[in-house]
Amino acid sequence: MRELTILVVLLILTIDAHALHECGAPHLDHNPTEYTKHGCADLIETDFFYGDPRGDSPELATRGGYKVGVRTLQVVNPNQPDLLNLTKGKPISRYERKLTLEVWYPAKLLGNQQQITIYSDVLGHGPNNPDRPNLQFQFGGRAARDAAIDSGGMTFPLVIVSHGYSGSRVMMTWLAENLTSKGYIVVAIDHEGSTHADVESISSTMVHRPRDINFVIQALANMSRNPESFLFQMVNAELTAVIGYSMGTYGALSAAGVGASKQALYFPGDIPEPYLIDFQADNPNFGATLDKRIKVIVAFAPFAPAGFWSQVGIKNLRIPSLFIVGDQDQTTGFTAAQWLFDNAINSDRYLLIFQNAIHEVATNPAPPLADLYPREYAHYQEPAWDNRRLNNINQHFITAFLGKHLLGEEKKYNDYLNLSIMSNDSPRTDTKDPRYWKGFANWTAIGMELHQRSADNGK
Repeated sequence: MRELTILVVLLILTIDAHALHECGAPHLDHNPTEYTKHGCADLIETDFFYGDPRGDSPELATRGGYKVGVRTLQVVNPNQPDLLNLTKGKPISRYERKLTLEVWYPAKLLGNQQQITIYSDVLGHGPNNPDRPNLQFQFGGRAARDAAIDSGGMTFPLVIVSHGYSGSRVMMTWLAENLTSKGYIVVAIDHEGSTHADVESISSTMVHRPRDINFVIQALANMSRNPESFLFQMVNAELTAVIGYSMGTYGALSAAGVGASKQALYFPGDIPEPYLIDFQADNPNFGATLDKRIKVIVAFAPFAPAGFWSQVGIKNLRIPSLFIVGDQDQTTGFTAAQWLFDNAINSDRYLLIFQNAIHEVATNPAPPLADLYPREYAHYQEPAWDNRRLNNINQHFITAFLGKHLLGEEKKYNDYLNLSIMSNDSPRTDTKDPRYWKGFANWTAIGMELHQRSADNGK
């Protein structure tokens, strides 16, 4: 009886020390003004934030030694083609393309400053959409807003995060905060015309995604050279990773050199020809647009409609790549990821498969407000997995992948990637068995596959 009492007390203490705080939770008689702010003002550091480790998280999901700061920036890419305002028979107009960035960086906390911030987003799919109207919500993050820099005289590798169609720059805070704590500058882009709030014709997205990514890499490199920037001498853009989710993988693959096929000119069908020719594999000018500072890519639920990518173009992927997909994905399709993995023969590549997962393998957990809107809930939540669990596993593998292939720390991270293909093949409770996936606790290496292949280097 005494042992039972102690156990109950320990459980209560554990719950109190790490409570689940539903910032932005809906009321039964929800009022848009109320649920936008509900709970967020009361966040404390012992609350659960997206990306925090569950009790069964793998080893490398743990946050690193840096405190995390975050700032929101606006940048403008001038003289961009305006695909949304075409007039037949007239020259295409140009405009200043405004991009909102969320920038996470190693930080120094002053006084009583805490690693707590509030992010804002909307549910929905574009303006004036009667089926999926914009509904504002907020959620907490484990980062200090506008905190001071903690560089220690170091520069940090750059990670660019590109969201889906539609999506937002704060849809993957679980990853951005985690990587920053391990010594990266992480920049997530709100791709204008492609966010939850403002999504427009997909033709504009197809033209601008790779351009946005390349522009932001250069913008961050410029900030690092600017004595007036808070990022002065902070960013090592020569070591850049691009992480894309869904449509974001289109931008990542294009920016990494994977050329489109001629058939791509007819997808989605309303793009002026010159603007997709720029990204075709057989265009001699395509190579000149590539940024050699991109050293690795991570592609969640990758975009690869049948025939879109060129058989020649995929062979131009010559940097290490990690594809992450659910084997039941019917949005971009599991076979799309399999095709990319099989044909990227000049890339040291990995394919992480979550069995019985669908398309939502990269998102934060669904915000509480989404409980009231099944279509919006489905935009976030995996039906067969807990997204917090997925987040932790992805943190683990991306940490190992970037550590080995971007930072060059092969000895430190190789064993986390050199695994038996099927996690289920190992004994559940014998972590010393050579088949057991390194870094996973007893009973937890289940439901996954990790395939890997070395680059053929053109052979």
